[in-house]
Formats: sequence, structure tokens, C-alpha cells
Amino acid sequence: MSEASGAADSRMDIHQILDYLPHRYPILLVDRVLEVIPGERIKALKNVTMNEPFFPGHYPHHPVMPGVLVIEAMAQTAAILAFKTMGSKPDDKSVYYFVGIDNARFKRPVGPGDQLVLDVALQANKRGIWKFSATAKVDGQVAAEADLICAVRPTP
Repeated sequence: MSEASGAADSRMDIHQILDYLPHRYPILLVDRVLEVIPGERIKALKNVTMNEPFFPGHYPHHPVMPGVLVIEAMAQTAAILAFKTMGSKPDDKSVYYFVGIDNARFKRPVGPGDQLVLDVALQANKRGIWKFSATAKVDGQVAAEADLICAVRPTP
């Protein structure tokens, strides 16, 4: 199978994403997966619309997507990569926790009409701790970047 056909097979629509993320509206922040290579990397999209629930308060005169939600979109993308790498899906017996953010930088605001392209690469997975490097871009420009640390833990 060629890389091009492998990439086509790794796309995920919203229905498939819902199988890999426990998040739902209004906190589900991944609309489509363009490519996922388990154990390596993933590229996903978040379409930012004026209908987002945070825009009326952040800020009414100049809507800006909160940076913490851009980071959350990258973390959700990382979670899909982790589950695809493990060959499993989330269940009621475990939770995928966000346990650390390093080197977070915000380079440009994200607003209504923007499309976030979320690129996440797996850096390490040791003893249930996952480390990723992540970038969110709009129109080819970096909007945010961070190193993310996550863990899958049993539910209490």
C-alpha cells in the first residue's frame, strides 16, 4: 500500500472521532482527522465558527478563541493518536488525563472563520505517560504550540 493510500485509510470523520473521544458538545474540539499514523503522528481539523459558546464572552467586540481551548484541541488530537497507537478506545474504566503542558506559546489569535490545523507527534510513551509535541496552525501560520503530557488512568 502506498503512503497516499495509507493516508486516505487513516482519515476519520466526526462519527469515528466520537468513538475515540469521550468529549461531547460544547467541549469536543476536533471535527475531522486528516491523517493518523499510530505510534507517530496525527493531523486533525477544528473549524472555528461564530457559534462557539465562548465567543459571546471572549470578547464580544473582538471574538478570540481562548488559548486554553486551542491547547485542549491539541490534547484531544493527542488522545486520538494515543488510543489509535494502543489499538483501543476509551471506556468507562479509564480516563485520559492531561497532566502537563510545557513550552506553550501563542503566536496569533484564533477567531471565527478560522480553521485550526492540529499537528501532533508522539515523542515518548513510558509507563503510561505519553509525551507529544503539538502545533496549531491557521492558514499555514503557527497559532499555538506546546509539549503535552498525558496519562491514561483507571477511573476512581
